Amino acid sequence: MGIIGWIIIGGIAGWLATLVTGTNARFGWIANIIIGIVGAFIGGLIFGYARGEKVFTFSIWSLLVAFVGAVILLFILRLFMRPQPE
Repeated sequence: MGIIGWIIIGGIAGWLATLVTGTNARFGWIANIIIGIVGAFIGGLIFGYARGEKVFTFSIWSLLVAFVGAVILLFILRLFMRPQPE
């Protein structure tokens, strides 16, 4: 999968992960892409280790892997971020 594919999957996965974790208002679209790409790496490591296979195709499975990794990343980030005043 090329860089454009990673950006698309990362953007979608990052955006969905921020919706699920309730942090969508804190991050913009560039941060969503970065969170999704880093999340794809984290998810790829976890799923690759657990299942013994790598995910390199543009598919629903790669989106799921990136989404799970992005959610994990956001939960870790929330541990270190100060609460925003409302």
